[in-house]
Amino acid sequence: MKFISISGLDGSGKSTQIKLLQNHLETQGEKVFYFHAIEQGFAKKLIDFRNKYCLICRLSGKCNVYKEKSVTSATWLQIALRKIFLQIDIWRFSNLCKKLAKEKFDYILSDRYFYDSLVNIAYLEHEDKGVMNHAPTGILKPDLAIYLKAKPEIIMQRERVPDQGMKYLQKKKQLLDYAAEKFNLLTINGNRAENIIFEELKNKL
Repeated sequence: MKFISISGLDGSGKSTQIKLLQNHLETQGEKVFYFHAIEQGFAKKLIDFRNKYCLICRLSGKCNVYKEKSVTSATWLQIALRKIFLQIDIWRFSNLCKKLAKEKFDYILSDRYFYDSLVNIAYLEHEDKGVMNHAPTGILKPDLAIYLKAKPEIIMQRERVPDQGMKYLQKKKQLLDYAAEKFNLLTINGNRAENIIFEELKNKL
């Protein structure tokens, strides 16, 4: 079973390339599992559970309290919880990989990965790279770990613009550049058309 991850800025095209790759592999008869490090994370599961059983939601059919939004700041406690949840997610993912191997999956495709989670924490800690220099143990190394490197200026000109803004993207790019070097990610130019990027991605398999 091969494991491929794509990391990068919000709006860089990670999800688009993962979906293109998934469709490509499945048309070749490969059994593919799609994984999203954020959407399938422990913290997201807790939020979904909270929202599902929120009394306001159940009475009104609409919740005005728990509204999802992009996170650009956090308290020390929230950051500490993120680190704990990250360690839990690493353990959960390891177990998931064992299960998928038994079920004879050919590929795991990860839209974002724990490298992105570390970058997010580093950003919330005001660009403290220490969290990447002392990364949690047990992070499985992908067979192919890609950094889809895109300029914030180009991302902000695309159809779907991240709501965090330019300064956020610029700071995150600095941290992602560092993470790519730290964890030996393969850098692919994400400033080009999606079909050109995908052709290069296929050639890297």
